[in-house]
Amino acid sequence: MDLALQLELKERSLIEACIARERWAQQRLYEEYYPKMMGVCMRYANNDDDALDILHEGFIKVFKHVASYQPGTSLTAWIRRIMVNTAIDYYRKTIRRRTEDIETAYNLSSSDADAISQCSEQDILAAVKKLTPAYRAVFNMYVIEGYSHKEIADQLDITESTSRSNLVKARLKLQAILTGNFDLDKNGNEE
Repeated sequence: MDLALQLELKERSLIEACIARERWAQQRLYEEYYPKMMGVCMRYANNDDDALDILHEGFIKVFKHVASYQPGTSLTAWIRRIMVNTAIDYYRKTIRRRTEDIETAYNLSSSDADAISQCSEQDILAAVKKLTPAYRAVFNMYVIEGYSHKEIADQLDITESTSRSNLVKARLKLQAILTGNFDLDKNGNEE
């Protein structure tokens, strides 16, 4: 119990110092949350440089809005939400949205075994990076972040059916990539 109280006081002091724009506190918060949040950003980005851009922009937002953080809630979850929203904003700015017809998604299916159980985390992350930005965003938001198709549609300014279609296609492409059935170029297109 004392340890939890000490951690809460330590976190509160760090947040108060960040609110006061103390550089040492900002650096400490950045260094503490960098690894976890870089992982979040990597799932949405085309490459390491884009992920780093998203991460840095996200931390700028964290420091700008740190006073709105509610003590007693999960700081990790609060920062993670900012990073996800920053990644979504980045996606909106840099990508022209393609609409996919849901009818074509219903005709796609596969009977291959579960490829993910055979792969490392790096293999899966590399495969996700090979998806088109539209597929990658929907896949991350639905599978990793737990958004509903309605929420995804609202966030990305697409229809719910497009969200569903992109998710189905993303899963099929990931399966194909991970099982080695075909190669994709950097834009997620078959070579």
